[in-house]
Amino acid sequence: MANSYIQIYVQFVFAVQGRQNLIHPDKRERLQKYIAGIINNNQQKLLSIYANPDHIHLLVGFNSLNYKISDLIRDIKANSSRFINEEKWFNGRFNWQEGYGAFSYSKSQIDKVVNYINNQGEHHRKRSFREEYMELLNKFEIPFDEKYLFEFYDE
Repeated sequence: MANSYIQIYVQFVFAVQGRQNLIHPDKRERLQKYIAGIINNNQQKLLSIYANPDHIHLLVGFNSLNYKISDLIRDIKANSSRFINEEKWFNGRFNWQEGYGAFSYSKSQIDKVVNYINNQGEHHRKRSFREEYMELLNKFEIPFDEKYLFEFYDE
């Protein structure tokens, strides 16, 4: 489309099914690179990624409205699950939980969000995933019903 220019920054958060700690630190970087490839192959720009043992944060720059956010997340979750299962990282079957969080940011906030994502390891020594996710939903004033959130367990 002529003369249409778009740049939207979105942080995504999604969790391992059953909130199990299945993303081991020694596999984290490999998974992050694989997901980066999925994003790049879909002509979007990955700005930051961090795979916690039980959930992932991504910051993606979208440059086209012809590509749906839900399609990108579907591709990331389906292909990364297949990758983990084919690589046989553990006994059993790996899946992501249904759903995800998507939170938009302005360009002026990008450095702060990248820093936040890159420091997830340190961040989660002080705050649980549940606390973090609820804080994001409340900060962005997203109405929600707790029974439809990710599976949370006493942390």
